[in-house]
Amino acid sequence: MICSVFAAMSLSSPAATSVHEFEMKGIDGKPVKLSDYKGKVVLFVNVASKCGYTPQYAGLESLHKKFKDQGFVVVGVPANNFGGQEPGSDAEIAQFCSRTYNVTFPMLSKVSVKGADMAPLYAYFTTAKGGDVKWNFTKFLVGKDGKVIERFESGVAPESPQLAAAIQNALK
Repeated sequence: MICSVFAAMSLSSPAATSVHEFEMKGIDGKPVKLSDYKGKVVLFVNVASKCGYTPQYAGLESLHKKFKDQGFVVVGVPANNFGGQEPGSDAEIAQFCSRTYNVTFPMLSKVSVKGADMAPLYAYFTTAKGGDVKWNFTKFLVGKDGKVIERFESGVAPESPQLAAAIQNALK
């Protein structure tokens, strides 16, 4: 319901200038104000449980643990837009992430990341950097000010030196 409210709001309100203007629903169903991430560097990743890139959860968890004390957070955003690779409910997704990859980083409720029903947050991301999301595990690095710094496609592993360098630079 929150996503539909935001979709309606995005039609009548001015374009967002930062992710801090969005409110999403957490995987537990509770509201998540992205303004709570002001002053932090955030890596938003559209995730899926049945994708060839799903093992990236392990690397994302490692990144989260490595940099969280410096003001960094990974946020998983489940989406079922590509090959039906995230078919589960929020509860099933949360259980999978916990049991399979010991995920401790925040997870949002499943949304659409492309098409007519695209979540407004992803409309903001894709307008800011690189157009439509092409596949699962696309990563958007957001600075402390809530603006998109860089986009990393699915093939860029969480362990890649390129991603680590971008995170470290954003944390400075």
